[in-house]
Amino acid sequence: MAPHDIATAWLAEFDAAIAADDAARAAALFAPDGHLRDILALTWQFTTVSGTAAIAGMLEGGIARMHPRNIRLAAGRTAPRRVTRAGVRVIEVILAFETDLGTGSGVLRLHDAAPARAFTLSLALEALHGYPDVALDRHASDEDYSRDFGGENWLDKRNRSRAYADRDPAVLVVGGGQAGLGIAARLKQLGVDTLIIDREARIGDNWRNRYHALTLHNEVHVNHLPYMPFPPTWPVFIPKDKLANWFESYVDALDLNAWTFTELAGGSYDEAAGHWTVMLRRDGAERVMRPRHIVFATGVSSIPKYAGLPGQADFAGTILHSGAYTDGAAWKGRRAIVVGTGNSGHDVAQDLHASGAHVTMVQRSPTYVVSIREAQSVYAIYTEGLPIADCDLLATAMPYEVLRRAYQLSTAASRKADAALLAGLEARGFRLDFGADDTGFQMKYLRHGGGYYFNVGCSDLIVDGSIGLIQYDSIDRLSPSGLRLKSGETLQADLLVMATGYLNQQDNVRAVLGNTVADRIGPVWGFDEGGELRNMWRQTQQPGLWFTAGSLAQCRIFSRYLALQIKATESGIAPR
Repeated sequence: MAPHDIATAWLAEFDAAIAADDAARAAALFAPDGHLRDILALTWQFTTVSGTAAIAGMLEGGIARMHPRNIRLAAGRTAPRRVTRAGVRVIEVILAFETDLGTGSGVLRLHDAAPARAFTLSLALEALHGYPDVALDRHASDEDYSRDFGGENWLDKRNRSRAYADRDPAVLVVGGGQAGLGIAARLKQLGVDTLIIDREARIGDNWRNRYHALTLHNEVHVNHLPYMPFPPTWPVFIPKDKLANWFESYVDALDLNAWTFTELAGGSYDEAAGHWTVMLRRDGAERVMRPRHIVFATGVSSIPKYAGLPGQADFAGTILHSGAYTDGAAWKGRRAIVVGTGNSGHDVAQDLHASGAHVTMVQRSPTYVVSIREAQSVYAIYTEGLPIADCDLLATAMPYEVLRRAYQLSTAASRKADAALLAGLEARGFRLDFGADDTGFQMKYLRHGGGYYFNVGCSDLIVDGSIGLIQYDSIDRLSPSGLRLKSGETLQADLLVMATGYLNQQDNVRAVLGNTVADRIGPVWGFDEGGELRNMWRQTQQPGLWFTAGSLAQCRIFSRYLALQIKATESGIAPR
């Protein structure tokens, strides 16, 4: 049978079972190894269950609470097709549905064998009834045709809106990078008054002020922001200054309210009033605001973390964190040591080498290395020629265990393709790591925020000896002139770059909102027991406190779901 016919028959049977309040009958349409993933549609949570008994339980609760219905093939979306996902041959289907709260889309993957049984089903709420996101069919009204001669023009209104002279925002977004811009854009379109604050002088400076050679490590078609895709003329790998300028233009084009030179100095939550009282420092002045929500959008990389090398205070040279490194011109002919072998460490080392410095890297822990070309395999869905909205939906539809298996397969393929490079690194004493369960860089990123390198040439420089390498456990201490090794040798250095990562966002909260709030929410990022990222894009244990972070793709995709939750809370329709 054709994929369309198989999908239509399965969905009709599933919808009939749901309409009859028969969760067991609906669950019987899944394979024994099946998974049901919910994104706000059934449980108002991000959660996954596996096995028919657990699936029946989630469906029973979802039927009673959200009343899902009209589950059908989605019109105008990618047609059902045969594909392989995580090594399993499936029929992949994009579907649509409704609930009492709103409308949504989902992804069904059926085992491609008779009788068709579901391998995975993902349901994601995408819009709230009565609160459309962006009108797809806009027509001018009488108000649009009129002109307010003698009154405020567009610029007057924009200046008044972003001044906040007579009001406080409903939502305060801390951070003006891709995470902050994405959620602010979504909330703007849902009519939620939102202010972005950023400590830098200009929007985009979080990218603009980073090291000179920086470009993104994934391809342009993966990285669009909500509502405003990059032009088709853009380079495949976006340079940091081009991205920074786009962020600044994005704020202007989407009429987002943003204050730069502004930082969150502290705050507390009033349980009775249901709002925060926060102190903002803006260009030397202070302002108290009372937003109902704070969204931390400071990224996975927030507060720099330094390796505590013994004798660090004795070193007579310059010590920088990699986040403060810009370019290597000043270090031509001088000796530099880079501590850390993740992406930043390698890129800084390569930039210093290209600038004429004598560079040695210090490896603290085993590192996953993959060539930049092979790294793109994890974004394969985005190369299949589908609309980006369909790609985003497909990307969210992988339950943890299926995602884990998919990354194991892609990592194994990359290791084979990169075998010569990896052998050369091992011959130089570089310690390789492929993840705790051979899942490669994506799981390392999702679990820990780092621990990998996309090779754009630095590995080759290590292999041929152009860049030196020592292991951290060979170090005795820092001396005034450099690193003293346990062998008695001293590695001379003028510059020490700490490419040693960043603290957890929980530490950022602790610094500005205090221990009580930080301890209440717990760690941010990394997987919880259910295979979801902890505290990300969903309500935390602290009312009115939310987090968004990650790659441009993650921020684009999950900003929709975070915005829906905040809008539902603001509108008084959020399920309890």
